[in-house]
Amino acid sequence: MSNNYKEIAVNALWKQNPGVVQLLGLCPTLAVTTTAVNGMSLGIATAVVMAASNGAVSPVRKLVPSEIRVPVFILVIAALVSIIDMSINAFAQPLHKVLGIFIPLIVVNCIVLARVESFAAKNTFVPSVLDGFMMGLGGTMVLGLLGGIREIFGKGTLFSGLDLVFGPGAKQFVLTVVPDYHGFLLAVLPPGAFLGLGALVALRNWAEVRKTAKTDTDQSSLKPALNH
Repeated sequence: MSNNYKEIAVNALWKQNPGVVQLLGLCPTLAVTTTAVNGMSLGIATAVVMAASNGAVSPVRKLVPSEIRVPVFILVIAALVSIIDMSINAFAQPLHKVLGIFIPLIVVNCIVLARVESFAAKNTFVPSVLDGFMMGLGGTMVLGLLGGIREIFGKGTLFSGLDLVFGPGAKQFVLTVVPDYHGFLLAVLPPGAFLGLGALVALRNWAEVRKTAKTDTDQSSLKPALNH
């Protein structure tokens, strides 16, 4: 069972990462990631919704007729997103104003419905919750990393906007990576998001190619030894 959980985690974080492999939910990925805080905040909200959606659908998967399962799944997701939206508005209103429409848009995020349909509707409760959370965490990693890259190149800082989540006292934790930096406008504009995401996709693919090449080399070196 633990191997199954490990496979779910590896699949979500690396092999089928929604941000750099499946390339799902690109609208919030490109729009919100002007800072690391914005990207990670939306990513965590999405991860919570995905885990809760998978957990809600899995126990009743055999009770929902196949003809209406998609509308039912969307209703479940919409209800959970509404709870998250109102919670952020209540406890972190400045952050809610920054993220704006992209919180409600989690309802139509392809990856959320895709995991409910392809995994939660076919598996038991615990693996479904884990799959939803890990897929969301994989997306959060991409959102946070892309936001951090764009923030450093665009503003010369890291974790700016932390006060939107934790209050004015959190401003002291904002890192100034490049002092007296005048900014690079392209990095915080939509073209900067495309370039940054493209770089992350290329880096992931490069790492995967290197890993495959190393595995093939190791197997080739073992063959002569096995023959002897």
